Amino acid sequence: MAVWALGINHTTAPLDLRGRFAYAIDQVEPTLRSLRESLSRQPEAAILSTCNRTEIYCAGERGDVDHTLDWLAHSGGVSPTLLRSHAYTLHDGSAARHAFRVASGLDSMVLGEPQILGQMKDAVRVADQAGALGSTLNQLFQRSFAVAKEVRSSTEIGAHSISMAAAAVRLAGQLFEDLGRIKVLFVGAGEMVELAATHFAARKPKGITIANRTLERGEHLAARFGAEVMRLADLPSRLHEFDVVISCTASTLPIIGLGAVERALKARRHRPMFMVDLAVPRDIEPEVKALEDVFLYTVDDLASVVQTGQANRQAAVEQAEAIIDAGVQSFLHWVDQRGNVPLILQLNAQADQWRALELARARKMLARGEDLDAVLEALSKGLTQKMLHGAMAELHAGDASARERASSAIQHFFLRKER
Repeated sequence: MAVWALGINHTTAPLDLRGRFAYAIDQVEPTLRSLRESLSRQPEAAILSTCNRTEIYCAGERGDVDHTLDWLAHSGGVSPTLLRSHAYTLHDGSAARHAFRVASGLDSMVLGEPQILGQMKDAVRVADQAGALGSTLNQLFQRSFAVAKEVRSSTEIGAHSISMAAAAVRLAGQLFEDLGRIKVLFVGAGEMVELAATHFAARKPKGITIANRTLERGEHLAARFGAEVMRLADLPSRLHEFDVVISCTASTLPIIGLGAVERALKARRHRPMFMVDLAVPRDIEPEVKALEDVFLYTVDDLASVVQTGQANRQAAVEQAEAIIDAGVQSFLHWVDQRGNVPLILQLNAQADQWRALELARARKMLARGEDLDAVLEALSKGLTQKMLHGAMAELHAGDASARERASSAIQHFFLRKER
């Protein structure tokens, strides 16, 4: 059984390419079914998709890697050659190490961030619901979660990290002298928007508004911050009211276009707007960045901000890597042992068959009224003879070399002294 991973992330692929392979959580299950149906051997599979990465984890035949890459390229509407130039493939120990590092926040844009662990658990839950999660991948992910827990409890890997939301507040503070005088619009009502709203609310802005496709969900989030709610359809006509716009939805197409922003700037008499697009694919058309009075940041643009304090975290990273190394070795040992499972099952089945035969013979002897000691003696001899028959046959058959190998094996398995 081979374990392997195929993926793209924020270090290997640009934002727009990652956007082609971003799957909302409700899209993962049908996507998994499509992937497995395209493969003749139906491997175990799970898909992890976030704003920073899309990764496919599989356990099965290693020859399926190229086919999976072709399938993924087709699903994203790009050529396999283009995808291959940005993708990474990892096998066995390297795949396990990568999964453990991702779960622990070591492979994130924000080093040590905890959000990825929840996203990975969601990916595992969906794979399990789709019937795509077997014993090998389940073991890989459960060990990933255990390693991540140990990393977070034993090191200070997240102590100095700066989240995307905190970085957005920091940048907004550089543009606006007083955040207490600005109006902030959050587009979407998911986890990233909730986190960003929490950070901005702490700075007590003049107003907070939540725009969401589902008004009820927007109202639920707005209630936490004393915010106003508006329909997503009203966004173009009200965009000019806001100094800061933070957007993160699951839309597959931009929802804030160049024209809408140009009209908003005109209505604002070109007072600056600070915009953060945390969505993958993009929520805000990239051409907006060229406008003179707009300061637009994407998740990739925030990378340099969130990496501050890297030196302070280096010691924690080294500790985390040591924990991960131990976890990888333990997982590989488990996988290696799994290779002996068929033989162990055969051996147990053979032993059960011998036992059943000797028990049946013993019961017949007892039914005939034979002495109990004689029955037990016959039972024990019958069992030992069956167990030793193969070994004895090897000692008396074959050439001298074969008998010598058999002799060494028999001494190892049957004549070892108990320590």
